[in-house]
Amino acid sequence: MNKDKLIELLNLDLKLEYSAAIQYIQHSAVMTGAQYGDVIKEIKVHVTEEIQHALILADQIDFLGGTPAYEIGPIHVSSENVEMLEQDLAGEEDAISRYKTRIDQAEELKEFALAHQLRTILSVEQEHAMDLMQALGR
Repeated sequence: MNKDKLIELLNLDLKLEYSAAIQYIQHSAVMTGAQYGDVIKEIKVHVTEEIQHALILADQIDFLGGTPAYEIGPIHVSSENVEMLEQDLAGEEDAISRYKTRIDQAEELKEFALAHQLRTILSVEQEHAMDLMQALGR
């Protein structure tokens, strides 16, 4: 692991934060049914938190000497509420896994402030996963 590789991986994370925010926006707009009212409100909160993660990552990438990405990752859509929640949960589980790895990589390079920021993001991603699992009845 070197700083350039870490910047590359952080830019992947950044692209996926962009796509997570867009996916959540789309899902919150098309999800229907009275039983999903509170879920929709929570998903809208997730949007702002994903954008905050993107801002943190962009600042960290710039600090490390890289250029923050402006492309987005894949966006998953569905016309079925449960499938949307499953898509969102899969994205959160992927993010949790990536951020655990990224924390180790940052610490390997002695980028402890970055690792701290990534832990903060990881904590929120875990909260998102818990919210989605609860919405799915798990």
